[in-house]
Amino acid sequence: AKMADKKNLLLLLEHPTEPVFMDKGKKVTVFDMPDSYLTDRYRPISNEVQSRVGEKVEQRVPVREISIPDLRIPMSLRRDEPFSLFLPKHRRIAGRLIDIFMNMRSVDDLQSVAVYARDRVNPVLFNYALSVALLHRPDTQGLDLPSFSETFPDRFIDSQVMRQLREESFVVQSGSRMPITIPRDYTASNLDQEHRLWYFREDLGINLHHWHWHLVYPFEATDRSIVNKDRRGELFYYMHQQVIARYNAERFSNNLARVQPFNNLREPIAEGYFPKMDSLVASRAWPPRFEGTKLSDLNRDIDQLNVEVGDLERWRDRIYEAIHQGFVMDVSSRGHCFLRRMFISVLYLQERGNRVALDETKGIDTLGNMIESSILSPNRVLYGDLHNNGHTFISYAHDPTGKHLESFGVMGDVSTAMRDPVFYKWHSYIDRIFQEHKSRLPAYTDAQLNYSGISITGIQVAANGGQANTLNTFWQQSDVDLSRGFDFLPRGNVFARFTHLQHTPFTYTIAINNDGGAQRFGYVRIFIAPKNDERGQPMLLREQRLMMIELDKFVVALNPGPNTIRRRSTESSVTIPFERTFRNLDQNRPAEGSPEELEFNFCGCGWPNHMLIPKGLPEGLRCDLFIMVSNYENDRIDQQLVGRCSDAASYCGVRDRLYPDRQAMGYPFDRLPRTGADRLVNFLTPNMSIVDVTIRHEDRTV
Repeated sequence: AKMADKKNLLLLLEHPTEPVFMDKGKKVTVFDMPDSYLTDRYRPISNEVQSRVGEKVEQRVPVREISIPDLRIPMSLRRDEPFSLFLPKHRRIAGRLIDIFMNMRSVDDLQSVAVYARDRVNPVLFNYALSVALLHRPDTQGLDLPSFSETFPDRFIDSQVMRQLREESFVVQSGSRMPITIPRDYTASNLDQEHRLWYFREDLGINLHHWHWHLVYPFEATDRSIVNKDRRGELFYYMHQQVIARYNAERFSNNLARVQPFNNLREPIAEGYFPKMDSLVASRAWPPRFEGTKLSDLNRDIDQLNVEVGDLERWRDRIYEAIHQGFVMDVSSRGHCFLRRMFISVLYLQERGNRVALDETKGIDTLGNMIESSILSPNRVLYGDLHNNGHTFISYAHDPTGKHLESFGVMGDVSTAMRDPVFYKWHSYIDRIFQEHKSRLPAYTDAQLNYSGISITGIQVAANGGQANTLNTFWQQSDVDLSRGFDFLPRGNVFARFTHLQHTPFTYTIAINNDGGAQRFGYVRIFIAPKNDERGQPMLLREQRLMMIELDKFVVALNPGPNTIRRRSTESSVTIPFERTFRNLDQNRPAEGSPEELEFNFCGCGWPNHMLIPKGLPEGLRCDLFIMVSNYENDRIDQQLVGRCSDAASYCGVRDRLYPDRQAMGYPFDRLPRTGADRLVNFLTPNMSIVDVTIRHEDRTV
């Protein structure tokens, strides 16, 4: 028998709610499965259903019959139940299925068990567990996962559009179908101030980035190495800190004040949110949250959830205590709970955990894993699961006991959470806890910031053919193909057209002087932040640093004397190009088995390039563009970065590699400024420079 082709595993992700024996793929493919693998409904009529697609088939994939591992735990989640990683019960279920997929000896066996499981386990759970396994198994790492929006379009677009797309697919032949336009303002009217930010919160690319980031950095798995990636706790802090900085810049671009942290968990949440989306898997609408909803203790038997608001408050207080004491207590490696109960307190004192210092280098990483929390948390009993549970409490606020049989709201799922204004209130609060730690670290000294002999003599940024130091934004319409997620319909392309922010591409020109006699290497770090606060007053650096948005980071060689460096906005180390956010797997594929192909997959993680800069204002949003050249000899990490997937490393890291910068993430703005540097201009050392940049928004659509 010929070996299974690992590419066919990706077909199992298509049409998630259809039975597995239906045809899949652009090249019409059918899995020839043993009768025993069919579900009870279809087994008695196996000949009939297996020959349904008969004539059109271009490729048949033989599925070997093997003895199937115990799937009782993965099958305990109903097929029509919404699946969420924030629920501990669901995490355990997913962990078990990932284990089963990871432990299959060969691609052949993996294909058999995946085909068997596909119609028996929850479709979203199946997609998640198989995706994580394909990303981490050595024999499947080269595969590129389809964009999540292609498989589950219902999580990204207005449910009314779904009906129109269905009609178009049913009535019109594949070649003649028209894209269906997603309306711009469908979740609220302009009576709701928060709705001004729809283009950020409801952007497809931003929600896909968030989903893909959590796919690459899961917080739980039986195999620790899947979780234990370089600086993942710090990356959790930094990626979300940058989301809040970017969100606040968008608020300034809409004449709104910075987001207020959700710091009193017993106060009603002022903002309501009505998603207007239907879940295809659950055949239910995503529940809304009304204005003024309060969090309640959760006691939902069906989800095995029993947590009080008081638990969140206790965990928060212990985290603050650890930050103020400068150390956390880990779990004792010696003691076991049952021993502790027998030998009362004398032994108990010796059995306590050890102190782990929250120092300048690893402290933030420890805190990130502890606050999120991931299985790398030093002590989940003591410090709990604050961030994840916050999502859960908010997402069940409308039905905390399950009395109405309602499932979680959009905050309960990473692919939809960023749509809700409360996401940013919650994460501003989480960030405030991280900043409490950062503000206790010693300020960077002149010596830690300067790069002797290197000075920036001038900077300019200009859009191609545009005015110097002015950036322009506008609206753009683009099409995405959602056909892989449209089930029980005639095959063919299904395009949705959506409106998103876009900017004119621009170029940085940086003049750098090297006073030494030899070539030196520099790490160029580019940030942008609004100049003034909500009241139009210039910001103090202690505030402005929290609004600094990382735009790019790259290495340059500096010859003795003057150097002119040019860098295009499309090369940013933060973003990935539009095509890759919504990638069509059948186009622009690297050669099979090439190192580039290995990287292609990780590449779904990255901030979407169309959202690189904030929208700005019609009259112009005044910003400080900051550029620094640090000493690459101090910052470098020696490693081979194969392929092109290090191109969104700032927020996503690099697959199977160390984070490519030795400095703290967000350096030099991750700490309070040194004495005397109360404003950005006083903070500068000769290897830094700032320039006034204006971001103008034109309300036109291309």
